[in-house]
Amino acid sequence: MQNPSPNSNTHHSTASITRTDAALRRIIDIMVQLRDPETGCPWDVKQTFETIAPYTIEEAYEAADAIQRGNLEDIRDELGDLLLQVVFQARIAEEAGHFDLADIATSISEKMIARHPHIFTEDSDIPNATRPNADGQKQIWEEIKAEERAAKGKTGVLDDVAIGLSPMLRALKLQKRAARVGFDWPEFAQLRDKLHEETAELEAELSAGTADRQKISDEVGDILFVAVNIARKAGVDPETALLGCNQKFEQRFRYIEQNIEKYNKSIEDSSLEEMESLWQEAKSATKSGRSPDEAD
Repeated sequence: MQNPSPNSNTHHSTASITRTDAALRRIIDIMVQLRDPETGCPWDVKQTFETIAPYTIEEAYEAADAIQRGNLEDIRDELGDLLLQVVFQARIAEEAGHFDLADIATSISEKMIARHPHIFTEDSDIPNATRPNADGQKQIWEEIKAEERAAKGKTGVLDDVAIGLSPMLRALKLQKRAARVGFDWPEFAQLRDKLHEETAELEAELSAGTADRQKISDEVGDILFVAVNIARKAGVDPETALLGCNQKFEQRFRYIEQNIEKYNKSIEDSSLEEMESLWQEAKSATKSGRSPDEAD
């Protein structure tokens, strides 16, 4: 296997590398000082892998939000917050004698090289026409990851799907794994029918004389699982879709709050019909390409 060459076009100038090295060294040194048992910050000193993990997840979502909004300054800052989480976890590990940031960087570098044999092998100068396209590379990637799981003794189709993922993302990954071995609905219409089936089962539970909260929870979970499957079949990332829906809801509801005065009422005293009327105004403005704030 061929390592990236110093002469590769993907490498930066010496000045750029020096600047990057200096910046990384600075944040590493800052973390060392923060974690110093004698002179550091008490909050930082007492943190562990487990206590920091929720913050890592939060920062990843905030970075995704900045990307969704397209604000480059916020993207830079949120990625910095996410980088801090990596440096923090690396420092905790280094103090315990497990690994450090260099080990993390080395591990991911070796993994990326191994997963791109058409780029980093000796025959990586093969003509572009014979190289795999994006879909072909994705298939190669999945095959290599399967080999890596097998080397760890994880041969089950659903092995190694991280428990710590958000429930929606984990549902998506479970479905993708099952689909790769043919356990999948062939037609979209079958998923539509399945969604109708699950909503009918939920309605039956809700209509029962004695509501069983666990059964109701199970049925709601089934509906959400099918909804994720529908997104997968439609080629849409469900979390991105829901993020956009949340933003749309927030924008339209804020329009209601800002315009409810036309009924000479506060939001708390307004009827559902009055709020729905304003909601439709905001919705019409959005469909016509205007911001709800521009609605008459």
